[in-house]
Amino acid sequence: MRTPPLASAPEGLLALRPLVDTVLDALDSGRRARGGPLPAGGPGAVAARLRDAVGEILPEHGDPEALRTLVHALAEGAADPADPLCAAHLHCPPLAVATAADLAATALNPSLDSWDQAPAASVLETLVTRRLAHEAGLADAVVTTGGTESNHLALLLAREAHGGTVHLVHGANAHHSLPRAAWLLGLPGPVVVPAPTGTLDLAALHATLTDLTGRRGPLLVAATAGTTDAGLIDPLPEIAALCAAHGARLHVDAAHGGGLLFSPRHRDKLTGLEAADTVTLDLHKLGWQPVAAGLLAVRRPQDLDVLHQRADYLNPDDDTEAGLPDLLGRSLRTTRRPDIFKVAVTLRTLGRTGLGALVDQVCARAREFAGLVRDHPGFELHDRPTISTVLFRPADAPDHAVAAARRRLLTEGRAVLGRARLGDRLWLKATFLNPDAQPDDLAALLKLVEGTTC
Repeated sequence: MRTPPLASAPEGLLALRPLVDTVLDALDSGRRARGGPLPAGGPGAVAARLRDAVGEILPEHGDPEALRTLVHALAEGAADPADPLCAAHLHCPPLAVATAADLAATALNPSLDSWDQAPAASVLETLVTRRLAHEAGLADAVVTTGGTESNHLALLLAREAHGGTVHLVHGANAHHSLPRAAWLLGLPGPVVVPAPTGTLDLAALHATLTDLTGRRGPLLVAATAGTTDAGLIDPLPEIAALCAAHGARLHVDAAHGGGLLFSPRHRDKLTGLEAADTVTLDLHKLGWQPVAAGLLAVRRPQDLDVLHQRADYLNPDDDTEAGLPDLLGRSLRTTRRPDIFKVAVTLRTLGRTGLGALVDQVCARAREFAGLVRDHPGFELHDRPTISTVLFRPADAPDHAVAAARRRLLTEGRAVLGRARLGDRLWLKATFLNPDAQPDDLAALLKLVEGTTC
């Protein structure tokens, strides 16, 4: 039996060209078969169609049409973030240039656990992570799989910087990964500060820090720059001042809002970010990267020293002394992809101006949609958007009707909206991350919701 072509070998590169054409054709046919932002019919129908398309997943003999069949099935059953009516989550449509770059990284398959597996990729990672850290006002950064891993790593670094223990204080608006990270790391139960308006309450934080200082050991305050539900930003300068006054360490989860740094128009919303000890960034949100593209930026590079590990087969002392870079202190993971490559290509291709324009476009779309909601007598707007998320609901509708309207749109495959509970009310959530969305798309989305709740 002839060995199938290997991706980066000379014959593999020749084989990739028609395979890429097959993928592109199948993506298009799957998209057309889907016919909207989400496959219709709900979970049961989607599962049945996929099982019928795939058939036996491990047949006795291979199927040369498997690539076309499965790509078509994947696309037909996908939630497509490039569709303007797919606006539920922080789930961006990736840029074509970033996707193409990811193909190159996949074909070469570097692993950033030792220099001899990724000579160029390891250098590029250092260049890009430090540049992005400087953009946030910090010194260095490491690559992660996203906000959850970054937040986990931030708590780990805080714990080790304080001799093995730290007490987490976070707002009620914080991402769920923060208390989970505290649990995974064996830290005391977090102290949760109220966030009655959606952002962390400063008076409550001051009272909490005053009460805890000197009684609970070292403190870590976690603030949020871009909440998951409404895209709100905590008052970072004031929080930083309170942390400084009480000797508390500060972490800012800017997985959602960090992309505002690229926009001269919006970056002032992140004033105070530079005062943090650690910052979570995530470019598969407001960075238009394929998953995954997370980072954790740090103020003091020496904080990362605790990650260092020794494995003779990867970083023996004599290799390190001879000048081979040691990569095992750059991640909690061992084998890992060069996820920074697609980011590097995007930064170089678009520059600050291009990325900033994309940020401005989606923020503008959110403001336009909020205006449509505000001016419509049948809807209620929660508030003007801070980033690109809009919370709205049919006026006077009970919560169960709001939830049912969302599920109906999902089941019919006509629109993908999220949901968020603020206070004692349930809201529909539209997060605009598609810079190509047009005013007609915004009007169509509102009309679909109106027709579902009438």
